[in-house]
Amino acid sequence: MNQSYYSTWWLPINISTHGGAVDQLIFVMHVFMAVLFFGWGAYFLYCLVRFRERAGHEADIEPRHFLLPKYLEGGVLFIEIVLLVFIAAPIWAKVKNDFPPEKDSLVVRIVGEQFAWNAHYPGKDGKFGPTRPELMDGTNPVGLDREDPDGKDDLVTINEFHIPVNKPVIARLSSKDVIHSFFLPVMRVKQDIIPGMQIPVHFEAVQPGEFEIGCAQLCGLGHYRMKGQFVVDTPEGFNAWIATQEKDQLGDTTAAPNPEPATEGS
Repeated sequence: MNQSYYSTWWLPINISTHGGAVDQLIFVMHVFMAVLFFGWGAYFLYCLVRFRERAGHEADIEPRHFLLPKYLEGGVLFIEIVLLVFIAAPIWAKVKNDFPPEKDSLVVRIVGEQFAWNAHYPGKDGKFGPTRPELMDGTNPVGLDREDPDGKDDLVTINEFHIPVNKPVIARLSSKDVIHSFFLPVMRVKQDIIPGMQIPVHFEAVQPGEFEIGCAQLCGLGHYRMKGQFVVDTPEGFNAWIATQEKDQLGDTTAAPNPEPATEGS
């Protein structure tokens, strides 16, 4: 694990193109909530002291409608609307909707299961081979049909997810069993995976390194060990890794090391 994984302050390091906007939103929200916490806490203490029972004065339990709290509540509502409409919604739309073109991206299938992450890369043809549940076993965790022409050159790894730096990535997320949550802290990516659904996410790394995939949803007794290796390679390093996987999985030492982005799903 890269020792620089954790930031020197309170967040993991950011190596994502959209991570700065997410961090800004998190910071603004924490500042806003801190102001509310200490502000309302101070007002509560004031009321306890101001209206307490004491010598020569009975406790005042009558409801009182001060104008200042009403103005403050209105201000809080206004700030919340600004945060939601002008800060949070645009960031959410960019992260969830503004996908890069598949022709310019690395498209990968990520399949979660109790308790591992499986990465399915298309081969040189750029097409994912079909998968079938009855083909799933310890050596074929995604049920890839290697008899199909589209699946003969596909690559599958377990708890090892490599991507090239400075290249958009589209990850199609799915689950074999229960709800999982695909979590890449350094990429500011966290997405629940619902069984029976394929949910795409996109991101782009700007710095090489070795990090960790986590599961952010309690998914069973082995949830604590559902983690994998997330590696951001240089373009040359990624090509070399693909070539090694092709040799190990396909026995093909002459295959081109860099697959074309996928254009079709299984």
